[in-house]
Amino acid sequence: MRFGPAAAALSLFVAVSASVGNAAPYNPDPRADALVAEGRAMLASGDTQAAIDSFEAALVIDPGYTAIYLDLAEAARADGLQGKAIRYYREARERDPDNLAAIAGEGEALVEKGALNAARANLQTLQSLCGDGCAETMELAAAIQSGPPVMTAEASSSDEPITQN
Repeated sequence: MRFGPAAAALSLFVAVSASVGNAAPYNPDPRADALVAEGRAMLASGDTQAAIDSFEAALVIDPGYTAIYLDLAEAARADGLQGKAIRYYREARERDPDNLAAIAGEGEALVEKGALNAARANLQTLQSLCGDGCAETMELAAAIQSGPPVMTAEASSSDEPITQN
């Protein structure tokens, strides 16, 4: 009885360390992988809605496939939906906190939205994870340097009559 608590603690330590040490890399479902490839091809051709549909179908098949969130975020950015893209990037970061692509993508979407202070925080996170020389850090630093896109208003022609509601 005198060694009971120590034996219980030791067995708990061995069980926990054994389960952590044997984690295998994630293998996505092949059907989801095929849908993601199809979605990426559609996104490259400019058909963002079809790409989003393909990515969402892949997510239904394999909800644990974190890379789909990055693809959904890129498609949302292509549609000009930076807020939605930021949500997808944050979901990817929640699943994999050190995902450099998610941190950089979120930072670029924040720049496009005009949230430069939040983008700088992402840049600092990237710099602490991979330094100033990695591609993600340099891309986000360049996006912050160029600033948010300038929105311009379209001028209406004076030929059109103005009506009051």
